[in-house]
Amino acid sequence: MTIDRLGPVDPLSKYKSASKASSTSYVQGKDSIYVSDEAKAKAELLHIAELVRTSPDIREDRIADVKKRLEDPNYINDSVKGLVADRILNMFDV
Repeated sequence: MTIDRLGPVDPLSKYKSASKASSTSYVQGKDSIYVSDEAKAKAELLHIAELVRTSPDIREDRIADVKKRLEDPNYINDSVKGLVADRILNMFDV
């Protein structure tokens, strides 16, 4: 029985003989991106939503202001009572 040679002894010889690819030339310049108006608007909304999420539920400054006003006996008059009554009716859609 004889074994015939099927290929070269060095299995990498076919890769050595292949021509090398030409080197690419790089263009020196500045990179830039374009952000659309829609993306800017969405980013602003996300920022506002994050501010709302992290803000406290109770505004201590407003509570202190209301307490100060309620302590004044001249504050509660007929116009204030009417305004409060109107707001309560509007809140309940009456």
